Amino acid sequence: MCSVKSKQNIIHKLNVSQQGMASQVMKGMLKQAKGRGRRRSISIHGVPHDAVRVFIRLLYSSCYEKEEMEDYVLHLLVLSHVFVVPALKQICIQQLEHGFLTSENAVDIFQLALLCDAPRLSLVCHHMILKNFQEISITEGWEVMKKSHPSLEKELLESLDDEENMQRERTRKSNERKIYFQLYEAMEALVHICRDGCQTIGPHDKDFRDNQAPCNYSACKGLEMIVRHFASCKLRVPGGCIHCKRMWQLLELHSRLCVDSEACRVPLCRNFKERTKKQSKKDEIRWRILVKNILKTKSIGGSPFFSSAFSMSS
Repeated sequence: MCSVKSKQNIIHKLNVSQQGMASQVMKGMLKQAKGRGRRRSISIHGVPHDAVRVFIRLLYSSCYEKEEMEDYVLHLLVLSHVFVVPALKQICIQQLEHGFLTSENAVDIFQLALLCDAPRLSLVCHHMILKNFQEISITEGWEVMKKSHPSLEKELLESLDDEENMQRERTRKSNERKIYFQLYEAMEALVHICRDGCQTIGPHDKDFRDNQAPCNYSACKGLEMIVRHFASCKLRVPGGCIHCKRMWQLLELHSRLCVDSEACRVPLCRNFKERTKKQSKKDEIRWRILVKNILKTKSIGGSPFFSSAFSMSS
C-alpha cells in the first residue's frame, strides 16, 4: 500500500487486483434501477451517509483517508460484504484485526464477522473473548448479545467450558510429564551413586580425587535424605516406614528399567527382577504403564539414556 500526503490527512491508495474495486453487484443494481432519463439511483440504508460516500470513493478511486477508515471501518466491512468487494473487505478485516479490536467491541465485531462471512476475523474475536472472558462478559456488547442472540451466548459459554477442560487436561499432562522426568533423573542419579560414587552422598568407600569434578546429577541432592534415612532406618521392611517405602519403589522401578541386572551395582536389582515374575497381573500392568511413560517423556526431552547407563558392568 502506497500513500501520498494531502493537506488535511494521508490518502492511501489500495493495491487491488486487475479487476479493480468497482462492484459488479452495484453495477447490476444500477442497470435495473428506474430513474428519470439517464439518471439511475439506488438507496443504501442502515449506514451513515459519510460511510456511503467513503465507500463510493473507494469503489472508483481505490483511495481512502486514514481517519475515514478508522471512523467507518465497520460500516465499510458491511458494505464490502453486501456489494461483494473482496479487496475492500480484506482491508477492513486487516484494520479490525490489527488496530481496532478491543475488549469493549469484541462481541460486536464477532457478531458482525459472522454476518459478513469473515471466518478469520470471527476466529480472532472468538479467541479474544475466551481469553478475556471475565472482562468481556460485563461489557454492554455482551449484555445486548444475551438478549438478541441467546443461542450465540450459549455457544460461547460452551466453547469456554471446552477451553477450560482442554487447559486442565494440558496442565494435567504437563504435570505428569514433570513427574515422569523427575523419576527418570532419580534413576540416573541412583545409577551414578551406586556405580561411580558421589561426593554429595556416597557411597564413601571410594577415594575421590582432589580435582574430581562436582556431581552433575541434580537429582543426587534430592535423593540424599531418602538414601541416608534408608541406610539407618530400623523399620526398613516394605510398609513399615513411608520414607523407606519410597526407596523400595525407586529400587523396583530401577530394576524394571535396568537392562543388565547381573552386572548391576544398584542394590537388590536382580532380586526385584525375580520378584516381578510373581506379581499380580494388575500390578504388572501398572508398572509397565509407568515405565512406558517415563521412557516416552525422556525420549521427547532428550537423547535416550537407559540402554547405556543402566547396563552397569564394572
